[in-house]
Amino acid sequence: MSAEATEKELRRWAEALAGIARTGMAFTDNEFERERYEEILAVAGDIKAAADEGREGALDAEGHVVEWMKELGEGVGGYVTPKVAVGAAVFNDEGKLLLIQRADSGVWLYPTGWCDVGYSAPEVVVKEVREETGIEAEPIRLIGVLDGLQLGVSRIPLFSLVFLCRAVGGELRPHPLECLDAGWFGRDEIPEGTLGSERWVPEIFAVIEGEQREVFYDDLRQPVWRGEA
Repeated sequence: MSAEATEKELRRWAEALAGIARTGMAFTDNEFERERYEEILAVAGDIKAAADEGREGALDAEGHVVEWMKELGEGVGGYVTPKVAVGAAVFNDEGKLLLIQRADSGVWLYPTGWCDVGYSAPEVVVKEVREETGIEAEPIRLIGVLDGLQLGVSRIPLFSLVFLCRAVGGELRPHPLECLDAGWFGRDEIPEGTLGSERWVPEIFAVIEGEQREVFYDDLRQPVWRGEA
């Protein structure tokens, strides 16, 4: 392990501290305790700013604290948990995987989306694939659960539920606002710069090619806060 903390580790520590502080404030009416939690939140802001901008960035850490405080709730509603998203590993009759080039970042990835209230996770998968690509997808099963912070592909706490899907219709039409491009790719055709591909490409294509695999997920760190991510 490197002698210095990585940006990914700093963001994870910052978000963990911020979550503890905001959850604590959600469950206490004691002003002394709230002050202590606010101090923890300020430290978390310094850590996150240092991760994003270097140590000089700590001068702008107040912005992170303001954003965290905007999301402060009370009681169970204020208990801080990761956001939940879905990912769709859609394959066609040729065994190729559907990827999009995201308009917001320019990176390639399988279709993804936030889990909307009122939809089940598989329903969100179908909706997002259709909206982003024009392809009609049939979810088959859950194949992966990934932590965006641990993987290093997210700057906020995020769990992604990855579903294996079969393309059953539609026509490839990348959404003009969400996608720069989209296409079908074989295992050896994955575009350069595909986000996190070293983690999920082998797993997804193994399943597409008929291997019997259990759900893949992040390795357990030993110990959690200082082990290899």
